[in-house]
Amino acid sequence: MTLLRLVLFLLISIPVYSYAATGEGSVEQGQVTSGTCQGCHGPDGNSFSPDWPNLASQNANYLSKQIHDFQSGARKDPTMSSMVTGLEEGDIADIAAYFAAQQVKGDPASQSSLGKKLYLGGNRYTHVPACAGCHGPNGAGNGPGAIPHLAGQKSAYTTKALKDFKSGARSNDRNQIMRDIASKMTEQEIDAVASFLAGLGAK
Repeated sequence: MTLLRLVLFLLISIPVYSYAATGEGSVEQGQVTSGTCQGCHGPDGNSFSPDWPNLASQNANYLSKQIHDFQSGARKDPTMSSMVTGLEEGDIADIAAYFAAQQVKGDPASQSSLGKKLYLGGNRYTHVPACAGCHGPNGAGNGPGAIPHLAGQKSAYTTKALKDFKSGARSNDRNQIMRDIASKMTEQEIDAVASFLAGLGAK
């Protein structure tokens, strides 16, 4: 299967997901409800730590899915699972709306030519498709499909996420798409893509 055909297959394999409250959240209420989240992820969704993800600019549907996955155990993290316990649908929608409305800052110093090549073109020799095929050339993802915004994300966090998909430690990706892709990537490629994304669209 050519890379182009693989990318097209991945795109048509991703259903549109929308939780009942997603898209109806209040940015204003979300700023209040997300107060605890801001302790780690920052008041404007730009994280204080390189190990914790930026939530600013993240697609609301993706944020909603991750919160639901932490609640159900589909995605495992002791800290996050305890933090989202008790959140109701309206709370989740408000939190997602608030962080989606913020501007991610990124890291202008983080760029990688190898990462750019992989992100935009993939690796045809190892059948790694272009990340841009699903996440977009500007890294904005796909809101209706709950595909995450990656531009400006902390490189350490993206590296960990890809390595977790590669090892199977994280398995809440739909149709095993990210696990299949990450399993074909070398550690050098993972680090390069993560570095490129951290600086993509940085302000």
